[in-house]
Amino acid sequence: MGFKIDYSRDACKFLETLPAKQFKQVANKILKLVQNPLPSDAIKLKGDKERFRTDIGEYRIVYSSHHSDNVIEIIVVGKRNDGEIYKKANRKK
Repeated sequence: MGFKIDYSRDACKFLETLPAKQFKQVANKILKLVQNPLPSDAIKLKGDKERFRTDIGEYRIVYSSHHSDNVIEIIVVGKRNDGEIYKKANRKK
């Protein structure tokens, strides 16, 4: 049984602003999460049991994996070196 992807409004807005090449890279990384929700480069966020981050190029994806209902929730996508991504993720709790 496969996972379903659920995007937050912030994640969708950010993805819409990406140039085609970067959009394709990030979208492919997200689609790979469906096959493997915990890839080797996924890091669990401190103080949070369910949220992880993974990187693709200069972008970071913060997500949670709900095995009980087979959903990958894309919480926020943003620049990797931008601390604002974690502030947005924390507001989504």
